[in-house]
Amino acid sequence: MANAQAPSNVGPRYWTVLVGRALIAVIPAVIITFNREHSAQLGLVVFGAFALASGLLLILTGPRTLTVATDRSLFLIHGVVSMIAGALALAVHTGGHGFFLFIVSVWGAVTGFLEIYAGIRVRKRPLPAKDWLFTGIGGALLALLFLLLPPNPVVSVGLFGAYLVFLAVFLPIAGLSLKWDAPRPHRTAPANTAPANTAPNDSDSL
Repeated sequence: MANAQAPSNVGPRYWTVLVGRALIAVIPAVIITFNREHSAQLGLVVFGAFALASGLLLILTGPRTLTVATDRSLFLIHGVVSMIAGALALAVHTGGHGFFLFIVSVWGAVTGFLEIYAGIRVRKRPLPAKDWLFTGIGGALLALLFLLLPPNPVVSVGLFGAYLVFLAVFLPIAGLSLKWDAPRPHRTAPANTAPANTAPNDSDSL
């Protein structure tokens, strides 16, 4: 997922954002997985809480962990859209299956596009690009399946639960890969001395 030789558009603490997003996805994934009644109301409440929390996380952490202004803007929009969608889902949690399909589809399409675009922009910098592309495609695919599959609450809520499981599994791997594979700064050799040892120094770990 990451290339230690490539420059990055993310700061040294960006891996914590990915792990944080995964932790936010775990609880709603468990709730849907172990709940027999996959009703539209359950879906709206779970989606609302997930979108609200993940949007807040992106808004609070994006400006501190992303190093390029365009990326910060994209993920700030991502966070705002998520918070609006989450708030609407919680406010209208009795809106029924049609509203659940609508709100999740719009959210998945918009946020998926934002992450895909962010990944394409930095495709020559593998450190964040592949992770953004995978999560973006996941959101866009969720929206597409909601439009194509039969309108059945059990199928729709179960599909959203599967998407949450994907995030809970993929994002920690992506985050830890960034932490472990990020390039480490090289010390400049003092003048009139032998070249410095190029082996990584444990004290420089991120």
